[in-house]
Amino acid sequence: MILPEKKYAFIFDMDGVLTDNMKLHAASWVELFRDYGLEGLDPERYLVETAGMKGPDVLRYFLDPDISSQEAERLTELKDFLYRVNSRSLIKPLSGLHTFLEHADMAGIALAVGTGSGAKNTDYVLGLLETRRFFKAIVGSHHVKEGKPAPDIFLRAAELLEIEPADCIVFEDALPGIEAASRAGMSCVALTTTNSRDAFASCSNVLEIIDDFMQLDPVGLLERLHESRTETL
Repeated sequence: MILPEKKYAFIFDMDGVLTDNMKLHAASWVELFRDYGLEGLDPERYLVETAGMKGPDVLRYFLDPDISSQEAERLTELKDFLYRVNSRSLIKPLSGLHTFLEHADMAGIALAVGTGSGAKNTDYVLGLLETRRFFKAIVGSHHVKEGKPAPDIFLRAAELLEIEPADCIVFEDALPGIEAASRAGMSCVALTTTNSRDAFASCSNVLEIIDDFMQLDPVGLLERLHESRTETL
């Protein structure tokens, strides 16, 4: 039973969730790494292993674990510039997104963004998608010390919304993000823009796996959250 006086929240990762753009990020990373002598990096490997992480953490993972913070920030900004230049005409909302956000807002569900992207990329994407008006809180990598798979981004979003983590549902496409939600004590809806359905099979906090927002009902999703709690009792 959904209690009318109880507050709930949906927290959306941005890249790969609000828009299907993760392959554009991957292509920009591959170009950057190639310029620094790292040949043969498979974009799919980036998507599976590090999608959703902070840029400096991606650099430490693939390029140099001892890279300085200053150099990591410089290279991340260079990669982000490449991404913005190459993606401006390609950023589109995922099918059904605006309708789903409108229905969730009308149902009184608080909405937030919790993304591994920095300030410039977040402003860039939300501006192109024309979705900023829906979100009561926007948390990016620049707002927290630890990025995904640490839970900091999602916990900060819940704190700003003043809603308990257990009453939040995260929308994620990347495995580090699914792990971050789990560590935050939050259930998830997984999107197949970056990973296959099979990749989420072992994720115990995933309520639904979807390709887009076309057939998703916000209130029905809250009912599924309560069903999942009953199943674990």
